[in-house]
Amino acid sequence: TPDLVISCVFCRKNDDCPNKYGEKKTKEKWNLTVHYYCLLMSSGIWQRGKEEEGVYGFLIEDIRKEVNRASKLKCCVCKKNGASIGCVAPRCKRSYHFPCGLQRECIFQFTGNFASFCWNHRPVQIITSNNYRESLPCTICLEFIEPIPSYNILRSPCCKNAWFHRDCLQVQAINAGVFFFRCTICSNSDIFQKEMLRMGIHIPEKDASWELEENAYQELLQHHERCDVRRCRCKEGRDYNAPDSKWEIKRCQCCGSSGTHLACSSLRSWEQNWECLECRGIIYNSGEFQKAKKHVLPNSNNVGITDCLLEESSPKLPRQSPGSQSKDLLRQGSKFRRNVSTLLIELGFQIKKKTKRLYINKANIWTSALDAFRNRNFNPSYAIEVAYVIENDNFGSEHPGSKQEFLSLLMQHLENSSLFEGSLSKNLSLNSQALKENLYYEAGKMLAISLVHGGPSPGFFSKTLFNCLVYGPENTQPILDDVSDFDVAQIIIRINTATTVADLKSVINECYNYLELIGCLRLITTLSDKYMLVKDILVYHVIQRVQAPFESFKQGLKTLGVLEKIQAYPEAFCSILCHKPESLSAKILSDLFTVHTLPDVKALGFWNSYLQAVEDGTSTTTMEDILIFATGCSSIPPAGFKPTPSIECLHVDFPVGNKCNNCLAIPVTNTYKEFQENMDFTIRNTLKLEKEDSSHYIGH
Repeated sequence: TPDLVISCVFCRKNDDCPNKYGEKKTKEKWNLTVHYYCLLMSSGIWQRGKEEEGVYGFLIEDIRKEVNRASKLKCCVCKKNGASIGCVAPRCKRSYHFPCGLQRECIFQFTGNFASFCWNHRPVQIITSNNYRESLPCTICLEFIEPIPSYNILRSPCCKNAWFHRDCLQVQAINAGVFFFRCTICSNSDIFQKEMLRMGIHIPEKDASWELEENAYQELLQHHERCDVRRCRCKEGRDYNAPDSKWEIKRCQCCGSSGTHLACSSLRSWEQNWECLECRGIIYNSGEFQKAKKHVLPNSNNVGITDCLLEESSPKLPRQSPGSQSKDLLRQGSKFRRNVSTLLIELGFQIKKKTKRLYINKANIWTSALDAFRNRNFNPSYAIEVAYVIENDNFGSEHPGSKQEFLSLLMQHLENSSLFEGSLSKNLSLNSQALKENLYYEAGKMLAISLVHGGPSPGFFSKTLFNCLVYGPENTQPILDDVSDFDVAQIIIRINTATTVADLKSVINECYNYLELIGCLRLITTLSDKYMLVKDILVYHVIQRVQAPFESFKQGLKTLGVLEKIQAYPEAFCSILCHKPESLSAKILSDLFTVHTLPDVKALGFWNSYLQAVEDGTSTTTMEDILIFATGCSSIPPAGFKPTPSIECLHVDFPVGNKCNNCLAIPVTNTYKEFQENMDFTIRNTLKLEKEDSSHYIGH
């Protein structure tokens, strides 16, 4: 028998390098060895067999015919025969071996027709404008590269600041497989994979390498169940765990690898958050602490590139691992957007099916909400039902209420309460009575519950308060706008506008008692010392003065894991905590309300015309009025409405708003004029009556 051929019949190389040439396969029966990529990219062969036939579905006689065809073609790189791959560009006669093509930076597309392009005709990435003057890191290996598209340097099509080495991308694609290969910045897979295939990155249709390891994640299925605090009080020992008792083990919410009995850390319930000493030190004591920002996917699919794909159907198919087809649907839908709606919906998964009814007096919403949330049977993770009651009602009557309306009214009261100070952007105030009654904790708890249970955007936090919550007070610098006390603001302005050292000292002398009281007296030697003095006053007045309320408020905001989510995604949460929602428009409301019943075409036409009239200002109502009338909310909650707002067409004279179901019944009238008059009259007067009923407690 002849000696076994161990070099590839196409490229004549012995190299066994799967990342570069694909898997090296030897068939002893036919004395045949091939590299997978050399076989797959050869121009004159088709996959006529099944996966298990021949070599990867390529029949042996077809391989021999292709080798014979290639033996007559000379490689334009090494000048040797056997060049089985040709450039697909029209009128280009170049042929080459696969390794020679790699050496000359040809591009091989492992998709469609498995086309190959020589160095003169290969597809390129065109960047319309390059504002990158400095080197940027490869987002895989982190080595710095020049951000200029070339054969070896590729840019992500979905994230303009993501650049890669070609070799890094290829290794990652082989390890990750088609189900896990995605942009390292935004996690997009569809747009990213399409561009990488176009640029010659092979993405095998297989599970990721880490998914194929047997029992690779076995340790993740094991829960830590041991009390690790310095002094465990449990007589049964550190490993004792009794669910639904004070001896239940609570794991660290950050690392999950340390635990405590509820009683050993003075936790009142399992829902309270707890961090181990190590994690607490990292989170709250590190001056370097900043959570990573998450990027959202851009909406546009347009990428400035040239495309050279053939239009014929491909006779070749890449290999598929078992089960890969069943995962294809999952891969098609795998787009990740870390916007605030998604984050709040994720937090909402904690809400159990068990419901808790809250009895709320709309005339005294703060007190009744406080009583409900402080009730020993109240659990933040239970679903909330609202029943409105009337104070001093001897009959004890109640009627169903809208949860989202209740949360909207509660947030309005909170914004205008004495717990906060400022006009539009608010900071915490110093209210000794509220501190004594633990109201700052309750306010934080209410905000957290409202966000997770579908309440409105608060929108009244100052950037300073927000930054204190996210990055810590020690890493936050207040500004003059944070000072709501007129006298303190005047002192700061006078110090800041002093033009000479004498003027500055004069102001300090006048304010000597105040500066001494707050511990901000300092030796003045130059005019520039005023800036440090102003900084000291701001830090004291805005941060240090309200340290106790801040810590209490922060603990309340930890309810249901809300504070941790804010710290993890500050950019997303800033949009709803520090900014009011966008103004409503006719299109937004038209898209928001769905039609569930068989519509009256004429009435729906009147409805759309009415929305346009409201937007144009020719109606006495506003978009917000319509939304409040139908849902009880003046804006769309960040987590959306539950249930989705709907429209009904009823043969009634006037509209009816059902806030419990977010349903608006519009009248069926003969003329549009009658429709608008009835809508304006009903909405305007209903809201006016509700406002009069509640006006006496909003500022209470």
